[in-house]
Parts: sequence; structure tokens; C-alpha cells
Amino acid sequence: MTSVEIALASFPVLMGLILLRVPIGLAMLVVGFAGIWLVTGSPRPIMGQLKSLPYDTFSSYSLSIVPLFLLMGQFATRGGMSRALFHAAETWLGHRRGGMAMAAVGACGAFGAICGSSLATAATMGQVALPELRRAGYSGALSTGGLAAGGTLGILIPPSVILVIYAVLTEQNIAKLFIAAVVPGALAALGYLLAIAVYVRLKPDAAGTRPRSDRATRVRALSRVWPVLAIFLLVIGGIYAGWFTPTEGAAVGAAGTGLVAALSGGLNRGGLIESLLSTAVASGMIFFIILGAAVFNGFLAFSQLPQQAVAAVSASGLGPWAVLALILACYLVFGCIMDSLSMILLTIPIFFPMVMALDFGLGPEATALWFGVLVLIVVEVGLITPPVGMNLFIINSMTEDVPIGETFKGVLPFILSDLARVAILVLFPGLTLGLVALLF
Repeated sequence: MTSVEIALASFPVLMGLILLRVPIGLAMLVVGFAGIWLVTGSPRPIMGQLKSLPYDTFSSYSLSIVPLFLLMGQFATRGGMSRALFHAAETWLGHRRGGMAMAAVGACGAFGAICGSSLATAATMGQVALPELRRAGYSGALSTGGLAAGGTLGILIPPSVILVIYAVLTEQNIAKLFIAAVVPGALAALGYLLAIAVYVRLKPDAAGTRPRSDRATRVRALSRVWPVLAIFLLVIGGIYAGWFTPTEGAAVGAAGTGLVAALSGGLNRGGLIESLLSTAVASGMIFFIILGAAVFNGFLAFSQLPQQAVAAVSASGLGPWAVLALILACYLVFGCIMDSLSMILLTIPIFFPMVMALDFGLGPEATALWFGVLVLIVVEVGLITPPVGMNLFIINSMTEDVPIGETFKGVLPFILSDLARVAILVLFPGLTLGLVALLF
């Protein structure tokens, strides 16, 4: 077998290991190690690489932003910010048809602005909102499907851990990527609200009703969420204004969120220790996946597969837009069987050079930013795509009376909303790049 054939054969092997529930980081590490051995005919290259690869990978200053954003999410949860956000949104929207489901999505978007993790957003908001939705008479399908979809806003609304990883892999400006994701993130939230509005009109029995809150209650509820807005503006505004780097902004956000949680009484000594331990466990998992991806991508580089793929695309005669459509379709398929971080780490070294070699009428940096946001969105769709959408299982596990099939049905309108948004952002790159051009 040639080196390219070995590389192509490695993908079904990798998928098989993943389906056998081998941890994705370990699967990529093993396949990458074996692949380099087969391509070079000796274990010495990979053994020599492993002497320095972990240090070179994890000593990246940009990666330090990951545990800081995870810690920020932990503190936000301890501080009761998720409950305050849902309550505030509920008082303003809860009396409308489907209003509580809309409130849950809105609260997910706001919590995502200080969390950066989709799974954490889904799990946290699910604990708060799911019992309230069920008590208010919302169907299991709408309750779980809406919360699973709302959780994806955690990686789309800046700050986003996935965007940080993409920026590190492609050597792009993290601050510009955050700004580029703002408008698509807002479109995502609006699309989900529209999906709920259509859903409850087609199925009126899926949503219960609750009385309208008076003005005083609304104002009080809104006054309790000012820390979330203040932290978001401080972190994102500070990064844009040049007061601090994205990593420093993450540290400021974590410290601010921790202070708010402590002052609210939600973060005692035990809570602090649990937050640090949870952050360490999640960071260790992410970093091990990054290490496995680094070894696997090193194998792909040895095999020359990325270069051959770029050459094949150039010689295929397909237009840039057709190639982009195929790439995005691949992400939708991968999303059915892989988690978001693994998809990014596994595919970007192959797809990114392809896209950068095509002419979309944009500059190199604009193309990289635009493609990064598109990838983020289709990865987000993967989080709610059956049969392995992680958010679906997280939310469904929180209720005992909703079959997983009902959750699958309930998320379909939100998947359609996502697909429509992908099409809009592909056709109109200015929606992604306009704010970047304005601010930078």
C-alpha cells in the first residue's frame, strides 16, 4: 500500500475504534502511532516525536484560555446565574404561546456568553429549565429538543472553546473569530425562537400557558442578571478595546464570575474545590484529545494525504462552492458519530488547506474567519443530530418520562433552522465578516 492508501484506510479503522467506545483521544493516538510506523517503516520517527510533542503542544499560550473559560462556566453555575437568567427570560416571555421554551433558549444564549462550552450550557440550563417546562405542561419533545438545541449556543456565542481550538490550529486571530461569531450567534438564537413559534402553532398541545408577570416582577428579575451582562461586556469589550489579550480576558472573566458567585453565597470552599476539580478533569480530557489529534495529524502529514487532497480538488474541475458544500456535508455526517472537538481536530488539517486554495472572492484572512464560523455552525448541528448528538443524550438523561425517540423528534425543527442558517451564511459572507471589518 502507498502512504496515501494507508492514510485513507486509517479513517474506517478510527471510526471502528470510536464505535467500539475507545476514547477518541486514545483512538487517534493509537492509529496515528501505527500509521507513522507503517508509512516510515520504523517506530523511531514517532518515538522521537513523542519526546517533544506533548510539551510543544501543551505549552501553547493560546491553549491556556481553554481551562479558564471552563472554570468561568463552573463559577457561573455555582453562582446561580443560570437560574437567574431563565427566571428573567421567563417573566418576560413565559405568558406567550411557547414562551417558556423561548425563555429557555434565550437563557441558554446568555449563559453561553459566559460559559464557552455547549455540553456545560445544555447540562446547566437543563437542570434549571427542564422541570419548569414539564410542570408548565410542555411536551417532552419540545422541552428536551428545545433545550438540547439551545445548549449549542454555548459554543457559538463568544467566548467559545471550539473557536479557540480552531484559531490555534489555523493560526488565526482569536479576537476576530469571536467578533465574527456574534451575528451568526444572534441569528441562531432568533432562528430557534422562530422554530418554537412555528412548532407550537402546528402542535398547540405541545406548550402550556402561565399567567403574565407584572412589571415590578419583570424589573426585579431583570435586575438580577446584570452580572452576566457586565462580565460579557468586560471580557469581549476588553478584548476588542485592546485592554487585554483573549487569554487575559478569560482570566478576568473567570475571576469576575468567581467573585460574583462568592458574593451570592453560591461558591463556598467545597464548591471552589469541586469547580477546580471539574475544570481539571474537563481540561485533561480536551488536552488528551488534542495530543491524540496531534499524533494522528502528524501521521497524515507523513502520508502526504492533505497535499494530495488539495491537488485532487484542484484537478477535479469542481467549483469552489461545490467543494465547500461537500465539506459542510461531510461535517453533518461526522456529527452523527463524533463529538465537536474531535471533528475539528480531525478534519481541519485536511479541509482548511483545501478551502484556502479556493477562490471565494475573499482575502485569505476573511476566508479563514468565514470558514471557521461555518465549521462551528455545522459542528453545532452535529451536537443535536441523531443518533449520537451529545446534547440530546445529556438533556434526555435528566428526565425519566421522555423516550429518546421523542427528543429526536423534538429537535428536528431546530436542525432545519440550523440548515437554513448555514445556507444564508454561505450565500452572504458579509453577515459573518461585516462586524469584523467594522471593528478592525
